[in-house]
Amino acid sequence: MKKLPYYILDVFTHQPYKGNPLSVVWCDDELELSQYYNIAREFGYSETSFVRYSDAEKLLKVRSFTPGNYEVGGGGHNLLGAVSLALLKGWDIFNGQGDEHWVTMKNEKLPVVISEENGLILVAVKQQAAKNLGTISPEIVAPALGLETSDLELNNWKPTIMKTEVAHTMVPVKNRALLNQAIPNPDKLKEISKNYGFEGFYLFTTDVSEGDYLTETRFFNPAYGIDEDPATGTAAGPLAGFLQQVSYINTNQDYTILQGVLVNHPSTIHIKVTAENVLVSGSSVIVMEGTLFL
Repeated sequence: MKKLPYYILDVFTHQPYKGNPLSVVWCDDELELSQYYNIAREFGYSETSFVRYSDAEKLLKVRSFTPGNYEVGGGGHNLLGAVSLALLKGWDIFNGQGDEHWVTMKNEKLPVVISEENGLILVAVKQQAAKNLGTISPEIVAPALGLETSDLELNNWKPTIMKTEVAHTMVPVKNRALLNQAIPNPDKLKEISKNYGFEGFYLFTTDVSEGDYLTETRFFNPAYGIDEDPATGTAAGPLAGFLQQVSYINTNQDYTILQGVLVNHPSTIHIKVTAENVLVSGSSVIVMEGTLFL
């Protein structure tokens, strides 16, 4: 029987049992696809990351799977948490890379930036510059979220498909009360995402409960087996790009997004838009360690 060490982290937070829970499994070699699926389903979190270090390539390799038997890419909490784990455990994953650091997700090279803030390790993932892939009528989106069309009236913004690493739809919501009232219809959301060629729905409002945050958000991705995600880095990056493109935020300035309040896992996601890319960053904390058996 093969034994694999695993770790549970809360990502986009410095407090245990807040943020977005992530299971990370250390592997010496690649597993069979069915084993990735089975382990991800067993943990039941929105994503489980599997990590291994390549001595030959001098890099950390990450693969992530949802409980719905999907392998996901991009630079979200699944990657940020995996890198945070390595740093918190003192693993020398950047040896031989020089001043610039990177890891791979699904064999795609992704740059990361490591810093420290108030004694916390802060991991930033460099996402590509945001692309606007078009809008969707509020009349189509609102009913699938249990809302009225008028509930999506915010600064004349329309639901917009944005992509950095992964394409999601940014859904403006008039205020926080309506944001909290949204009740997604999974079948309708799946149909819309399939018809328009994107993954999840990132609801956001500028009516925030705490003044330091730029927006408050919720994320639904039933097509990939994610009911509601407490923190979504692959959606926070596109949202930052959208808000910069509509001149709501400035480039080269730090902002924070609040997510996960309704699921009792409040998360703080740091974002910054530069001329070349979008940085999504946060801290993580290890809450459990153990061994799984194959």
